[in-house]
Order: sequence, then C-alpha cells, then structure tokens
Amino acid sequence: MFYNFIYKFYGVQFSFLNIFKYITFRSICAFFTSFILILLFGQKIIQILKKYQVNGQPIRDDGPQSHIDSKKGTPTMGGIIIIASILVGSLLWGDLCSPKLWLCLGILVSFGAIGATDDCRKLKTMDYHGLSGKKKLCLQTIVSIICWYIAMQFANFDGSTSVFFPIFKNCQIELGSLFIFWAIFVTIGSSNAVNLTDGLDGLAMGPVIMSSICFAVISYVVGHTIFADYLHITYVPGMAEVCVFLSSLVGASLGFMWFNAPPAKIFMGDTGSVAIGGVLGFVATLSKQEMIYAIVGGVFVIETISVILQVGYYKITHKRIFLMSPIHHHFEKKGWSESVVVFRFWIISIALGILGLSTLKIR
Repeated sequence: MFYNFIYKFYGVQFSFLNIFKYITFRSICAFFTSFILILLFGQKIIQILKKYQVNGQPIRDDGPQSHIDSKKGTPTMGGIIIIASILVGSLLWGDLCSPKLWLCLGILVSFGAIGATDDCRKLKTMDYHGLSGKKKLCLQTIVSIICWYIAMQFANFDGSTSVFFPIFKNCQIELGSLFIFWAIFVTIGSSNAVNLTDGLDGLAMGPVIMSSICFAVISYVVGHTIFADYLHITYVPGMAEVCVFLSSLVGASLGFMWFNAPPAKIFMGDTGSVAIGGVLGFVATLSKQEMIYAIVGGVFVIETISVILQVGYYKITHKRIFLMSPIHHHFEKKGWSESVVVFRFWIISIALGILGLSTLKIR
C-alpha cells in the first residue's frame, strides 16, 4: 500500500522515498509490522477466544496422558491472529499490483477458512476428528485448482511446466499439461504435512519459520534476473515481491510463538496450520523450487511419511511400526519430554534449511 501510494513521489525531489522501492526494506517493515501486531493484540484475542471456547480444543484421547492433563482447556483457532497480521503486513508493505502477492494471500485466507471450518466443527461436537478427510481434501482441491488456474493464466507465469532438481545443472522433468496436478499435489500435501506436524507446543512453528526464511531468500533470487542467472536457476518474473509476504509470515510466526511457547496459551489449530502449509507449498511450486522445499521442510516430510507408513503397515499386518504416529508422539512414548522433542526437531529443521539453501550454489 505504501509502495503504491508514494510511487508518484519517487524521484530527485523526494529521493528519500526511494527506499520504498527496495524489496529488502519493505520485507523488514512487513516482518516487524506482523510481529508487533501479534504482541500488541495477541493477549486480547486469546481472552476473546477463551470466552467462546469454554472447554478449549478437544485433545486426542489416545495420545500421551500428559497432553490430556496439561493441554485441556487451551483455546484453539489462534491461526486467526497469524492470518490477520500477515494480511496487514503484506498489504501495507507489498506492491498491490503484484498478482503473485494476491495469490499468496488468497491461498492463505482460503485454506485458513477450510481450517477454521474444521476447528469450528471440533469445538461444536467436542470431537478432535473435525471434518472428514474426504471433505477437507475436496475443499483443498477446489481452492488449489482455482488458484493454480489463475496463476498459470494471469499471474505472469512464464509457461514453464517443468520440475527442476537441485544440485544438478539443467536437470528437469517436463510435465506439460500434467503440471497443474503436480502443483495441486504439492500445495495440498504441504498443507496437510504442516497440519500433522502441529501436535506439540511450538513444534510446527520452528520448521515453518525456517522454511519461510529460506523461501524468502529463494523468492528474492529467482525473481532477480542477475541472481537467477548467476546461480543457474529458473528466473520467475515478479517472484521477488513474494519475499514481502514471507517476511510477514516469519514475523507473525515469531509473534505467535510468544503465546504458543510451552505451556501454550493458545493453539493455532487447523486455521493456522492448514493455511500456512498450503501457502508454503504454493510458494515453493510457484518459485519452481519444490524439490528444495522437500529438503527445507524435511521435518514435515518425515512427519507425513511416518503416518503413511504407520497406517499402511497396520492395515497389512495389524501391527505398528511406531509406538504412535505422527513420529513426534513416538519419541514422547519413548520417554522424551515435549520440550526435548520440539527443540531437537527445530535443530533438524535448521540443519535442513541450511542444506536446502546451499543447493542453490552447488550446481
């Protein structure tokens, strides 16, 4: 908004306003805007949610006993705070003429609405299952189809329908008309992966912040012709503006962790996890670096695979591979405290984030 409002004042007479041209400056402003907004209004919103959620979020009855005892009565749908602050930060500091920015906001709000519907159903029935998997998947698919159709038709999509692999130069698979199915798969898969990871206080937020930082950097370099050419990666027009959005996401996530740190005062619920996961998958595919996302978001991948293996193996043998899935609960059952699981998963996420970014140079 500021960028568009003062655009006509750029020039010699008001040269100090030229700083608003720089995406790096606006990204920093977006970060602090989202971060400060949550710190200022987070507690008030938590009190409002507590008022309308007398019993808090329903807790899995087959989970660790410590969860049932300590997390009972904690309000959910904290994702509302995150989404609202991202919207404000992005709209204030982003270029409102950027279709890619609007698409990211559209994915965030739409997937957030799906997650909110799921959370509301859980609260209404006091059942942690919420929406059925088929209904949720159907809604996610509809939103993804609409957003990806718009992206490919109107959002300066450069026409590339290839999947690019890190490390190897010019290593890619051309999908052609099948690309949209791949893009939808990554978007939905990421959404559900983050949702599965969000099982302990602060567990999902660590990898979310690391993934967002990494893709803020990646979005900037793939949207810059000189950097993209130097690194031998595909140039994506207009992608750099998404850096402002992702910086706002990082600020909102850090602000939310102020209240989500153990013991959590609020959970982000499906409202937050489904929305954040969806938009990270969307950005990764839009930047043509979804394979790097598989590395950077490795914690999400591991959590998802643990569930798939557990369910598949149980259906075949009626035995379990893990004591409980997703895998973070397995380690709790093995005797790790919640904080130990969270911190060690954060450490893994940081290491994978650095590894993922390093592949941009190693080619």
